[in-house]
Amino acid sequence: MKKSDKNWAILQRSSELFVRLLVAGLFSVSLAAAEESSAPFLGSWAFELPDGNPAWLKISEGEDGPAGHLLWSVGSARPVTKLEVTGGAAIRFSRKLKWKPGGKAHDVWSVEKPIEGTLKGPEKLELRVVQHPDGKPDAEQTFTLIGTKMPPMPPRPNLDEVEFGDPLSLFNGEDLTGWKLSNPEKKNGWRAENGVLINETPKTDFSAYGDYGNLVTEAVFEDFRLTLEYNVPDGGNSGVYLRGMYEAQVVDRDSRMQGISGPGAIFGRIEPSENAAKPGGEWNRYVLTLVDRHVTVELNGAVVIDNEPLEGCTGGGISADDTKPGPIFLQGDHTAVKYREIVIEEVVK
Repeated sequence: MKKSDKNWAILQRSSELFVRLLVAGLFSVSLAAAEESSAPFLGSWAFELPDGNPAWLKISEGEDGPAGHLLWSVGSARPVTKLEVTGGAAIRFSRKLKWKPGGKAHDVWSVEKPIEGTLKGPEKLELRVVQHPDGKPDAEQTFTLIGTKMPPMPPRPNLDEVEFGDPLSLFNGEDLTGWKLSNPEKKNGWRAENGVLINETPKTDFSAYGDYGNLVTEAVFEDFRLTLEYNVPDGGNSGVYLRGMYEAQVVDRDSRMQGISGPGAIFGRIEPSENAAKPGGEWNRYVLTLVDRHVTVELNGAVVIDNEPLEGCTGGGISADDTKPGPIFLQGDHTAVKYREIVIEEVVK
């Protein structure tokens, strides 16, 4: 090989190496910029909808960039699409929605346009939502939501070191003292009879909304152990919400709802290790322990969820703010259900 050819080959290899390093460097800078721009949005955000029901948004960093999950009033958190972060202070994403503000049967609204958000500080996020009455796309309305960023998940608590206070009965077996409807405009199907808290409704399907009211305690609680018994008919469906925001599912053993929405589940969030429920019409015993945003579920003596983190609220509750105490909430807008022996022990240490 001539000296000139050898020099040319060395120069060519050096140039190729330089290009590779340059591309890698630019890629690293681009990736770092993307991560930096999405960083203020990363985490969970709690919102309150205009009708008082919760919404919840989580932004996380995936392999292909930021990803989002949105929970809107009822149901489970579902992925959003076309998520874009611009300038480190603005966000835009799509998620087609149909919802009934206040659960009103004939008042259905659709969200079809992208939802846009702007940071209003390190812990506040404003979302602008365009909606229209179902079937009337020209009758648009725009409203804003102000969300609060939730703190990171606390460490898994050592339950052996947790001290609970004296047991407090939440149901006296005679009347509804200490309880109220979460929405006084709903029909009341609740009554006390022979030591049993009974909810009677004509509803038999599994739709998210109903005409009858949910029952909540007048008192609010933070961390605790709740023990109760429930009885649902064949195909029955109800739920017990801890702090009014995390639903322990109440359905019969053979319901079509199984897994993450079946007996022993934290609805839409945590799947139980087994179906430990009894058939419809029989009494089941729940022991539900909530400490530091971690939940343990014992159903009929079997621990089906063992001190697992609660990522966020569940649909149908009354709040998405993990930092606030809340009531014990019994779902009454679904099918008939019975409860008894409702006892709470609050964490004192």
